Amino acid sequence: MDQKQLKELNEVIENGETEEVEFKKSTAQLEKGLRAICAFLNHKGGTVYFGIDNGNLVGQQVSDPTLRSISQKIRQKIKPEISPEITVHGDGREKIIKVTVKEGLNKLYYLDGVAYKRVGTENPIIPPEEIERIITEKRKKGWDSEICEGANLEDMDWEKAEWFKERYEFIIKRKIHTSREDLLKSLNCLRLVGDKNKPTNAGVLLFGNDPQKFFPNTRVTIVIYPSTKVGTKHRDIRDFQGCLLDIIDETNEFIKKNTNTYSYLKEGQLAREDISQYPQFVLRELLVNAVAHRDYTTSGARVIIKIFEDRIEYQSPGPLPAGITPENILKETSHRNPILMKVLNKIKYVEEVGEGWDRIMDEIESHPLHPASPKIENTEASVIVTIFSPEDFEFFGLDLNDRQRKAIEYARKRGSISKREYIKLNEVSTRTAHIDIKELFIRDIFKRTGVGRATKYNVK
Repeated sequence: MDQKQLKELNEVIENGETEEVEFKKSTAQLEKGLRAICAFLNHKGGTVYFGIDNGNLVGQQVSDPTLRSISQKIRQKIKPEISPEITVHGDGREKIIKVTVKEGLNKLYYLDGVAYKRVGTENPIIPPEEIERIITEKRKKGWDSEICEGANLEDMDWEKAEWFKERYEFIIKRKIHTSREDLLKSLNCLRLVGDKNKPTNAGVLLFGNDPQKFFPNTRVTIVIYPSTKVGTKHRDIRDFQGCLLDIIDETNEFIKKNTNTYSYLKEGQLAREDISQYPQFVLRELLVNAVAHRDYTTSGARVIIKIFEDRIEYQSPGPLPAGITPENILKETSHRNPILMKVLNKIKYVEEVGEGWDRIMDEIESHPLHPASPKIENTEASVIVTIFSPEDFEFFGLDLNDRQRKAIEYARKRGSISKREYIKLNEVSTRTAHIDIKELFIRDIFKRTGVGRATKYNVK
């Protein structure tokens, strides 16, 4: 052991165990050492020395597997996951292992589900009422305001920050005379820790080079089904990842390409008009809500969007925010991730506070084909918002007559329709019924079953 290391250890031993120092005879006491590390994280940081007992340097044999085991157990047992600084002093039997952690940025930290704190040289369990107080204070700040563990400025996409700055300048119609770093700091996407700016969770999600490196389940999955039911078959399935700004843009384009728009001739007009299956604003607003309001602390969950023939389901991890229900969502406002919402609002990716759902309802109610109102489900594990396609939208651009539309509705409700039922339903001649049904069959809307008088027509 060199003189510098020996001097450092002698000073540590002389000062004894403190609020920031704990001694263990060997790594055979690793479990107790982990308890101290957890307590240090929830306090001001500290160091555990393995190889010091009762004020004496006893040392221990140290191998690479020993060091790997310490590192692995710390990562596996202490949550949120942290990366300690592990160093070895000395040689031979006099080796000392020094494990140092800084004060945790994202308290509380738990060892095997139990939170400890440092009081003098003890590591007592944090009582429930204190845990509740800490969690309450943490919720007031929001998950997105917390420092992203392990991230630094090199993990930020500064070209994306420049793009944001230019778009924001265009919206407010004036120049912003500040650096990109200061801009992100003003948005709470960076926070000063010591003498360095560190990315927050919101900063990494919005402007990170690789957000999935820190948050693997931040991607969005879209599944397209060829019918109205979930099944083993799907037409397409796609994952979107990257920063939230890119995810929103790319996912929105994909959804638009996989929903329909028809041109139709409005009575009294020469020019044709386009009508979308779903209002474009609604598609984008629900997408932004799904990624901005989701619970990012829920591990193993992602945003899933299911596109069926007759509806789209947006499933976002986590329950509705406290105080919000499906019944009062139009009147009450609460944001789980206020920084994400604030930043997205500045570049008009989302409506002003409290206005999004009002406009969603207005857009749906003013749709010319009057689709059903959205359905909101709060399952506690997730929020599912379903929007519905107008009935018979797939036939909207086919210039079907009222008789044919009435027959389609009849066949859907009853399972099929015969020519005799068609004649009676529409009070038309046999010839007219034959022409109408033949057209529906040729256009692949009706499928024929049976022969002769037993012939029936089903909607495909």
